[in-house]
Amino acid sequence: MAYDNYTLLQVRRDGPLITAVINNPPINIITMALFGELAQLAAELEADPSVLVFVLKSADPDFFLAHFDVEALIAMADAPAPPTEAANAYHEMCHRFRTMDKVTIAQIEGRVGGGGAELSMNFDMRFGVIGKTIINQMEVPIGILPGGTGTQNLPRLVGRARAMEIILGGIDVDAETAERWGWLNRALPADAIDAHVDALARRIASFPAAAVRLAKQSVDSATLPIAEGCEREAALFQTLLFSDPARAAMRRFLALGGQTREGERRVAEISAAVAGA
Repeated sequence: MAYDNYTLLQVRRDGPLITAVINNPPINIITMALFGELAQLAAELEADPSVLVFVLKSADPDFFLAHFDVEALIAMADAPAPPTEAANAYHEMCHRFRTMDKVTIAQIEGRVGGGGAELSMNFDMRFGVIGKTIINQMEVPIGILPGGTGTQNLPRLVGRARAMEIILGGIDVDAETAERWGWLNRALPADAIDAHVDALARRIASFPAAAVRLAKQSVDSATLPIAEGCEREAALFQTLLFSDPARAAMRRFLALGGQTREGERRVAEISAAVAGA
């Protein structure tokens, strides 16, 4: 796939790694046009078997994704449709990013709020910048509620009480607090986030694709009762264990010094060398 039919997203490919940079001045509001491009990209990524890792970042260091266009929301309210419990188009886009067999990483260098925060909650990992990254769910103060998966994902990430504080309080949450609460994987210095995310993305992209995809699938089974989750884990483990690529990789691990006293002190380094990372 060419990934060239975008104007508000700058999409570039490096082998199995795809990076998209949001560029919708002045503050990366999620307009209907940007929403359309994000949804299109989610569908393209989901359908592309050659992609293993996807990184989303912003061209504006002060704003990742501000929130959904409030003027567009008012227009929807002026022409109401009957209430429904069916997933809406925004939910469908978020579900794609969460469930696709790719690793999804959000590099959040500035403010993220409303629907932008909700979208990033569906990514596998989120990284922010100390002193710059701020999350905010501003829906309740303006008379609505987070309607893009936020009320469902946020309690799973930070717990019910903290989700209530964020959603009902409409507060700003800084990067250090977001990291401590589990919303961010890490809060990094501004001059370190690019290198950290890029190195992690490339490292994962260098590993055996089947192992990455099935490991994500197995982690997602943690939402099941533990006995069912362990059954799923066992099945996925055996699928990989009896494959030729796994046997070859394990033999290379041993040949490089794995399972020795010295080798185990460098196990992350040796593991990367197995795949040539």
